[in-house]
Amino acid sequence: MDDKFYMKAAIKRAKTAYKDWETPIGAVVVKDGRIIATGRNLREKRKNALCHAEIIAINRACKKLGCWRLNDCDLYVTLEPCAMCAGAIINARIRKVVYGASDAKAGSFGSLVDLAELPYNHKPQIIAGVMEEECAALLSDFFKELRVIKKKNKISEEENV
Repeated sequence: MDDKFYMKAAIKRAKTAYKDWETPIGAVVVKDGRIIATGRNLREKRKNALCHAEIIAINRACKKLGCWRLNDCDLYVTLEPCAMCAGAIINARIRKVVYGASDAKAGSFGSLVDLAELPYNHKPQIIAGVMEEECAALLSDFFKELRVIKKKNKISEEENV
């Protein structure tokens, strides 16, 4: 199976997040050609800044394997990981990271900074831009819709004053 197959699974998780009004980011962990763990953004639902899709997927993979080292695993995620998630990826020794859309504001595997280039004890292989347009469109559609809703709520609040 190719990178697109696993990215489609991550996109499916991102779409689930979207339906729950979470920023639509999804992730899957793959070992030996099989998806062993998934994650999606849950920051709003859980009221927790740590509940990024990558962190949830890594946590689930560690539990499933009974080990914190994921050196024979690959991570597919719809948005370039932030510094927190990049740190978790490096610490978990994930072999390869494949992401869809770049993140100019917080991307930590090439866009804003590249933590994989620092002299840490592990350097994951990074592949960027897989199904980039579809991943980026999910995010832009979500934030457009969110802005419309916030604008409507603001108008409603002003009418009630």
